[in-house]
Amino acid sequence: MRQTFDESTDPSFGPKHVPLIRAAMARQGLDGFLVPHEDEHQNEYLPAANDRLAWASGFTGSAGAGVILSDRAAVFVDGRYTLQVREQVDQDVFEIRDLVEGGVPAYLETAKPGAVIGYDARLHSPQALDSLKAAAAKAGAQLKPVAVNPLDEAWGAQRPAQPAAPIVPQPVEYAGEDSASKRSRVGASLASLGADAAVITAPASIAWLFNVRGGDVIRSPLPLSQAIINSDGTARVFIDPAKITEELPAWLGNQVSLETPDALDAALADLAGKSVLVDPGQSSAWYFDTLTAAGAKVVRGMDPCTLPRACKNAVEIEGTREAHRRDGAALTRFLHWLATEGQINPPDEKQAVAKLEGFREATGMLKDLSFDTIAGANGHGALPHYRPTERSNERAAMGSLLLVDSGGQYLDGTTDVTRTVAIGEPSAEMIQRNTLVLKGHLAIARLRFPAGTTGSAIDAFARAAMWSHGLDYDHGTGHGVGVYLGVHEGPQRISKAPNTIALQPGMIVSNEPGYYKDGEYGIRIENLEVVMPAEDVPGGERPMHRFEALTLAPIDRRLIDKALLSAEEVTQFDAYHARVLKEIGPRVEPQVRAWMEQACAPL
Repeated sequence: MRQTFDESTDPSFGPKHVPLIRAAMARQGLDGFLVPHEDEHQNEYLPAANDRLAWASGFTGSAGAGVILSDRAAVFVDGRYTLQVREQVDQDVFEIRDLVEGGVPAYLETAKPGAVIGYDARLHSPQALDSLKAAAAKAGAQLKPVAVNPLDEAWGAQRPAQPAAPIVPQPVEYAGEDSASKRSRVGASLASLGADAAVITAPASIAWLFNVRGGDVIRSPLPLSQAIINSDGTARVFIDPAKITEELPAWLGNQVSLETPDALDAALADLAGKSVLVDPGQSSAWYFDTLTAAGAKVVRGMDPCTLPRACKNAVEIEGTREAHRRDGAALTRFLHWLATEGQINPPDEKQAVAKLEGFREATGMLKDLSFDTIAGANGHGALPHYRPTERSNERAAMGSLLLVDSGGQYLDGTTDVTRTVAIGEPSAEMIQRNTLVLKGHLAIARLRFPAGTTGSAIDAFARAAMWSHGLDYDHGTGHGVGVYLGVHEGPQRISKAPNTIALQPGMIVSNEPGYYKDGEYGIRIENLEVVMPAEDVPGGERPMHRFEALTLAPIDRRLIDKALLSAEEVTQFDAYHARVLKEIGPRVEPQVRAWMEQACAPL
């Protein structure tokens, strides 16, 4: 199996490791140290060698932060992880605080006057540091960059080796555009901004720009590396030689030079006197400091690959459709198993994970999971980012809900889908809550919206039905998804948080409202959607964009109260299920198809 159920940390990490970090801090004359979740590439998902917050505290979530002062410490998490963090972190060592409400800046405002708090400039974006420096100054404290990370020093020889997975070509038959064309487009965009070059540090951008894939980041085919792209389309890529395969130099061509990471400092110095674009949200402060010291004119702007990567071309969209048909057939087989054997002998979470992974593996085309499967039985379903372990594993009880959020990585696309399934007879409350979640999901799926509309402008449509009943959920409604890249990508998203980037044709975004009752159950319904080109609306005056559902798999009808749905919603839901039956039915075995006839029957 690809997914394991072991635990890489435990609550003893804080008591064991914080004293070591404090000793290293003291040797540098520091009164505190900032521990972000992000690594040198501002990654969300990390190789073990870069998961510093987990080593310091025991917390393994995909977002968070830590502050270690000489006399106290805190871990900061968002609403997805409020329960998980209390299970993983020793609260005698770390105070648990909210990452969003106040967050690290509010904590720094309580620092002692004169305190010197260190940070590793390679791990923080300038955007993040600006607010942190202001907060420290408010307290009369000082943030100071360190030459040697005291956490890394404390970790020492126990720290895992950096990953060195081979970097391989991603054929144009999947990419839809060759690298030379992409580099020409990106170079032209730099020239239009008056920039001579851009420094690219996001692994997903490097993978997209050069049509390559790696394996340095768990569940994501990303190569940890950096690049400099010039306005003429030439480029320098800085990669550990151990990752370079025999075919890579010829694949990249003579306009791209392969260099070792040690050459990066000198390469940045070569940009003296030039105008260099760097993304303040995706690149660390170290790049800005180094380029400024070298005499370059640093231009703050979005990574020039981010938006082109987000707006998939026709080949990528069709590939993603096929990946979802393949993945949908695997998921439907799993849902059939849950609806038959799973109702007689309810599975535990590990069994559910293994069964679903087996169906995906049987496609013969699975490259990896797109993230560890979330199989939340009973109260674990109320943990949005729960991961079953040997210790936490639970069997689904009769009369409970099983929430399964999963996805696969295929050469032609990345999937991410959530289905909530009743085990036995669901309660009236479960049915009502699920129907409200479904109403929000359907509202996003059928939405028409004009050009220029952002995800934050439509987020309320997913929540309105729940709001009317005094309910809500503490996560975004949707995130971007790549094509055989990261399962989370920007700049597109649907959430309450303000976002200036409009939803544009070719963008893939998740549609995943939910409801969570602490300690009892969780509900989430998630499909991936692709933004379609604007079309005229009959009788209308302006063309409007719409979403097309990519995910194709049955939604549990036993959890729907038809009386709570409008006629429009019933028609929409039935049309979706008819499409699932039409496109997935021919891909599954006769007994699964027979079950689908009932599972996808009109409401």
